[in-house]
Amino acid sequence: MISQDQVAVNALRMLGVDMISRVKSGHPGITLGAAPMAYTLFEKVMQFNPADPNWFNRDRFVLSAGHGSALLYALLHLNEFQLSIDDLKAFRQLGSKTPGHPESGWTPGVDASTGPLGQGIGMAVGMAMAERHLAALYNRSGYPLIDHYTYALVGDGDLMEGVSQEAINLAGNYQLSKLIVLHDANHVSLDGPLSDASCENQEQRFRAAGWDYLTVKAGDTDLRGIEQAIKHAQTTAKPTLIAVQTTLGYGTPLAGDHRVHGAPLKAADRAVLAKFLNWSERPFAIPATVRQTFAEVVAKKQARYLKWQHLFTEYQRRFPQAARELTQATLAVNGVKSNYQPGEWVATRQASAENLQQIASANPQFWGGAADLASSNKTKLSEGGRFTSTTPQGKNVSFGVREFGMATALNGMILHGGSRVFGSTFLVFSDYFRSAVRSAALMKLPTIFIGSHDSIAVGEDGPTHEPVEQLASFRAMPNLDVIRPADANETAAAWRMMAQTKHRPSLLVTSRQALPVLEETVEAPIERGGYILAEAKKQIPDGIIIATGSEVHLALAAKAKLMEEGIDVRVVSMPCPNRFDGQPVAYRERILPSQIENRLAVEMGASQAWDKYVGLKGKVLGVDRFGLSGDGAELTKAYGFTVEKIVAAVRELPGMVIRGGGDALAFERPRYMASFI
Repeated sequence: MISQDQVAVNALRMLGVDMISRVKSGHPGITLGAAPMAYTLFEKVMQFNPADPNWFNRDRFVLSAGHGSALLYALLHLNEFQLSIDDLKAFRQLGSKTPGHPESGWTPGVDASTGPLGQGIGMAVGMAMAERHLAALYNRSGYPLIDHYTYALVGDGDLMEGVSQEAINLAGNYQLSKLIVLHDANHVSLDGPLSDASCENQEQRFRAAGWDYLTVKAGDTDLRGIEQAIKHAQTTAKPTLIAVQTTLGYGTPLAGDHRVHGAPLKAADRAVLAKFLNWSERPFAIPATVRQTFAEVVAKKQARYLKWQHLFTEYQRRFPQAARELTQATLAVNGVKSNYQPGEWVATRQASAENLQQIASANPQFWGGAADLASSNKTKLSEGGRFTSTTPQGKNVSFGVREFGMATALNGMILHGGSRVFGSTFLVFSDYFRSAVRSAALMKLPTIFIGSHDSIAVGEDGPTHEPVEQLASFRAMPNLDVIRPADANETAAAWRMMAQTKHRPSLLVTSRQALPVLEETVEAPIERGGYILAEAKKQIPDGIIIATGSEVHLALAAKAKLMEEGIDVRVVSMPCPNRFDGQPVAYRERILPSQIENRLAVEMGASQAWDKYVGLKGKVLGVDRFGLSGDGAELTKAYGFTVEKIVAAVRELPGMVIRGGGDALAFERPRYMASFI
């Protein structure tokens, strides 16, 4: 006789299959194969409350194999989260609460947006790091406020992605014992058997990374074995991977075949499956006994939830400041300022380092690290110590040379709640973590990324270390603030803005080379993205120079030179173009009036992003080829980033008239000035 638990598992399987079949889109293979482990985890082990899906001390769950979303939605529905049968029927439909892959902040009960394989396990590592860190920082004697597990369900594809190796090494190094990963080990990937593409021994791999490794051989049916493995994993001093051996598309005519991975079942195949599972219900019908099984489990979980709520109420009364730090979304910015005077020279990476310390000293919940570049990025926190397995309260995380793993962990730390975090590398290496930045933007996470060594001015390290296209490509990403400050003043303003940002990530781009501190930037309105740095004397300027970062002071000097020739221009600093784009039309028109067509944009990066600001008659002084190895100052001069070249470029704007001893002259030149000269 089938147990009630097995009937409940089969209900999940059929509900998921029916969701997929209704819309003829989805992934039935994992839905059928992974249902036993998902059911056992949720109903026998995990702590959560569907009435309060964001409960701070809930166990976290990351479906790293996000294509199994139908299974997750079926679980959430039967566990009484705010997902109705109608929501399930709208699976993968425009605007529904059940999108094709899980989306954090969109569907109640979804802890992370997943789909890009490998990132889920990285985010789970970050969540486990946050749990360990915050417990050490905020728990008090008799008040174990933060005490929960992080679980992830991964597939063979997740473990093939390179980021998974970065993530598991981080977890093993920090001995994240409250991280438990269930591996849907069906040995099949989308294109065919796993053996076509991989011969890895996962047990040796995980043990070498400092993990415990367990196996459940009959993962399609052995619910008791899965439960025992999870509970054993809770007792170890290491993170644990549980390899649950399953059958892709269990119970279907194509069971174990890669073709069942992403193809909805035909009606005849559903009939075979239903007979195999002894399931006689019509599509989307759930027996009352099954609903009762889930309802009883949910009711039992309430006791722990209510006990914790009472604990937190007492905690708030006794430790109000700590409680506020855990629950606030923004960081305090009092005292975040530049310590430099106009005329002094300082690299913005150094100015940023000082702002970083100011933020950290005022905000205990602020922490982060670097991809083995803290000394170069200037991102080591002077107080707070290192985050290690024995000092989890430490604020400096050694992520190692693992840019992608670092970024996914940062996102997980933010998703966990209670922290604000940062991670840094050279800007040119930001390509390694681009996908995680995109995920942060999708999830509206205020993760702070720092990319130093901002341009060809890096110099001697050569073109491999000199970013060219990164600024333009990141600016093309929706919901991301890319900020390239001109000096120490704009850098401090950028940190104040990032600290107060709630619903988007930031990428702060800093210079290696020293830059002059400008008097004009003291009250820089960074939050507006662009502003008038130096106004023309004329009511209608002869032209506009738009610049960012290390080129701003060159633009100011060029303005002075042009004025000597009777050319009166406005200088606009635009450290964050997407913020500027979000300003009211009237503001944008005031900064860049439509009637002024003589415009020059100056930036040591790819020129294409500036087209919409300079217009058809304007020009861009940028870098549209790779850099070279040599002295940074000589290199920037050779590429045309000098006051003289900017002055010449303004003179030669198509609409600019130069008055001299003869007739008025108009100059026409190729649109893009910036190449190697």
